[in-house]
Amino acid sequence: MHICQVSKIANPTAFAQNCCVLKFLIPKEFSLISFGQTCGAHQFSTLPLPHPSLLYDSIILLTSGHDSLVGVLYKKEINMQNRKKAAYKFLVLLGIVSLFSDLTYEGARSILGPYLLLLGASASTVGFVSGLGEFIGYALRLVTGYISDKTKRYWLITIIGYSINLIVIPALALAPGFGWIYACVLIVLERFGKAIRNPAKTTIVSFAAAEVGAGKGFALQEVLDQIGAFAGPFMLFLVLTLKGNNNKISAYQLSFALLAIPAAIALILLLLARKNYPDPQEFEAPKEALPQKGLNSAYWYYLVGIGFLALGFADFPLMAFHMTKTKLLPDNVVPVLYSLAMGIDALSALYFGRMYDRRGITAIIISSAITLFFAPFVFLVGTPVGAIAGVMLWGIGMGAQESILKSAVTTIVPKERRGTAFGIFNAGFGAFWFVGSWIMGLLYDRSLLALVLFSMLGQLIALPFFFKTRSLLKHSLHIRQS
Repeated sequence: MHICQVSKIANPTAFAQNCCVLKFLIPKEFSLISFGQTCGAHQFSTLPLPHPSLLYDSIILLTSGHDSLVGVLYKKEINMQNRKKAAYKFLVLLGIVSLFSDLTYEGARSILGPYLLLLGASASTVGFVSGLGEFIGYALRLVTGYISDKTKRYWLITIIGYSINLIVIPALALAPGFGWIYACVLIVLERFGKAIRNPAKTTIVSFAAAEVGAGKGFALQEVLDQIGAFAGPFMLFLVLTLKGNNNKISAYQLSFALLAIPAAIALILLLLARKNYPDPQEFEAPKEALPQKGLNSAYWYYLVGIGFLALGFADFPLMAFHMTKTKLLPDNVVPVLYSLAMGIDALSALYFGRMYDRRGITAIIISSAITLFFAPFVFLVGTPVGAIAGVMLWGIGMGAQESILKSAVTTIVPKERRGTAFGIFNAGFGAFWFVGSWIMGLLYDRSLLALVLFSMLGQLIALPFFFKTRSLLKHSLHIRQS
């Protein structure tokens, strides 16, 4: 079959006014039609779609006569139903990657506090290292987000970050031979790996999430995240229960070594996702940008609010340290409580994700007001029931943070600048998280009441900034519609 070069159209708009527009339906396994000036109307060939991540149902061709094809006005017309279906499949696959990744990280995180205590670290050290790890993990995203936007190598950057995770978590099994400083270095390195991958991966997810609904898309990711976040601590609970009676250190070493398995699975699935969906940005259709002034103001007010929210949000290792030190709960029950919190996290992400698609920033305001009271339950009540209630409220906050906080960035920022926006967002969040975790670690050794007041005040200050963000977004939307 004869294949000709596609001729160029100097002025497609003027050309379209004088030509007929014909739509040729083609099989879904094909994406392109090759043709030229001299090919007859029925003499065109088909080329297979190299990467069938999106399905194209038709191509629009222009003719200047009965059987003389002249060129293409629109390269591809994407079937909306197929695109949404493909976006859901893509989100599920990346969600499963996150499931195994979170099984690895959250499993390790659930026992880091007691593990560092066994290795000889103090409460202030646990608070400092947890905060430093989060700070590095978030602050470096300012750089990696910018790089991902400039290079558009979203997949490569994501894969590098996950590879670091595969190495450092199992290496914590060697910590007893090197001391708690070695363990602290690995904790920080794990956060470094996440700093590399997170802006690029979140941007990839945002492309598909924009197609199905930002709140719903990120909520789906968070639910799958939390299945892993539940399974990881529960798996380590079983290990510590069966092996921890005689030698706690060796039981902890075995726990970290076993986490190499889900880390490897996550990396393999990520490579599979890269192979099947090499161009995820195609999921998101072009949209008219919001007015620049309103966008900038809304984003920066939102960022300040998120910073204060992070300032007052305690990290779980400090809470686990408190519950272990005060013997509120047995050592082996702490990972189970963390698993339960991750289950609440998943339900919270679903609920507030759907609420975000309906009510926008209001969902963030409501979730922040609910989680305001986790600290007094954990640190002041002094009973197992109080600690459990506090951790449940903490889990609600985590679910909201992991779904709707990112959804808001997707809504505010156009996709071309989203990697940078996520990087700045995460850097600010991490800086405040680090400062807050360090201060709360210091306050823990001096006054639990001061720790609780600091936590609640930070979260309370965030609320006016969220109200201002909501007002600015409504104003920008009104300008765009008018």
